[in-house]
Amino acid sequence: MTDLPPPPDVERGWHYRRSLASRVTLLTALAAGATVALMALGAYITVRMQLQSTLDDSLVQRAKTTATDSLCNSSNSDATSEYFGAADVWVACIDSTGRGIVIGRKADEPQKLLGDPEIAVAQDKRSTSVRTVSGNGTRWRVAAAHRDDGTTMVIAQSLNSQEDLLARLGVVMLLFGLAGVIGAGLAGWGVARNGLRPVRRLTEAAEHIARTEDLRPLPVEGDDEVARLAMAFNQMLTALAASRDRQRQLVADAGHELRTPLTSLRTNLDLLSQVDGAGGGGLPPQARAELLEDVHAQIEELTTLIGDLVELARDEPLTHVVEPVDVPELVDRVIARVRRRAPGLSFDVEMAPWYVVGESPGLERAVTNLLDNAAKWSPEDGTVTVRLIDGTLTVDDQGPGIAAVDRPHVFDRFYRSQESRGMSGSGLGLSIVRQVAERHSGSVTADDAPGGGARLVLRLPGASTPVPTWTPA
Repeated sequence: MTDLPPPPDVERGWHYRRSLASRVTLLTALAAGATVALMALGAYITVRMQLQSTLDDSLVQRAKTTATDSLCNSSNSDATSEYFGAADVWVACIDSTGRGIVIGRKADEPQKLLGDPEIAVAQDKRSTSVRTVSGNGTRWRVAAAHRDDGTTMVIAQSLNSQEDLLARLGVVMLLFGLAGVIGAGLAGWGVARNGLRPVRRLTEAAEHIARTEDLRPLPVEGDDEVARLAMAFNQMLTALAASRDRQRQLVADAGHELRTPLTSLRTNLDLLSQVDGAGGGGLPPQARAELLEDVHAQIEELTTLIGDLVELARDEPLTHVVEPVDVPELVDRVIARVRRRAPGLSFDVEMAPWYVVGESPGLERAVTNLLDNAAKWSPEDGTVTVRLIDGTLTVDDQGPGIAAVDRPHVFDRFYRSQESRGMSGSGLGLSIVRQVAERHSGSVTADDAPGGGARLVLRLPGASTPVPTWTPA
């Protein structure tokens, strides 16, 4: 079987290869640049339109109101300077054919710039016309107006000064826009540096925890999103520390509980090897049988303890085979098995139908531990009372009961009361009951039985009718 080639590296976008601060700075600069560009473009277009409108109104007004007698009859080429105070203006007085006198420029040049719009005004087809024409590298704004006396005056003014003004305005706006973008970039960099300082501290703290496994909570400042992130991180650290403490406690308690049967087992085996290796006839058959029976019991105890440890070490959620479970039938099977182990006990059983969707082996293990615990504490001729009503399984024994000081801890791992330290058991049975109950969204509690002894109550959510099973298509 050949090895599969490693998966190709996924090409990451450029924005993922940059730091968060640089991305914030870049986005701020881009946003500021787009805003400045739009504002500059809007201001440029507005100024240009306003200058154009002002110039058009001025040319049309002068074409309508300027006295034409002396101007149109003048042969002075500088007459426009005298009338309008500008050398970049030319005036034409034309008739309906477009012919007439041109003042202020060479006569042949403006004559070439006159066109149909001006002739249409001279023929009284239009009252005014305004347009832009180009000639010899100069752009002119030409306005024509038909006057009340029947004459038509055309006034044209060079756009060079206006275009120079707009060019200077564009340069100024460009420089201020670049300055604004640079300033926005610097401001974004400063905001990113200051705003992301708590994130950097949190990152450094996480890296420190990864290196040192120091799970102490982090200091939280403020109540913003970063503070909420720090509080969530502290909650995670608390849960992680609690899990690590439980693991350490489990290992320590397991080592303590395993030491006793292992020590006893090693002592008995050493005794057997020493006796068999001696020159005498060895142990008497009865003593040897008792010793082997003791070894067998210790192996059974060790096996049970290891199984309980494996069961308790499973902290994952319910991922096993989930199926509808008939709880009364399951309890009947468990009672039959416990009766064989405790033949002197009697069982008073009353159960109502109840069905649970869950893991059948785990539920059976939990019920077995409850009944084994009741059988262990009940006298040889005692009675164990079992009731199952509305998903609540109640087991009462006739033992000495549970002391009030021990009741909050009976479901803890390896907890052994003073009375139970001389009896068999690992202190894990009731812990398994609680774990199974929680995995099935239930609960288990301990209390005093009404007639004396202990009462253990296991509650399992379910229904009194069979739960329909789901079959994959």
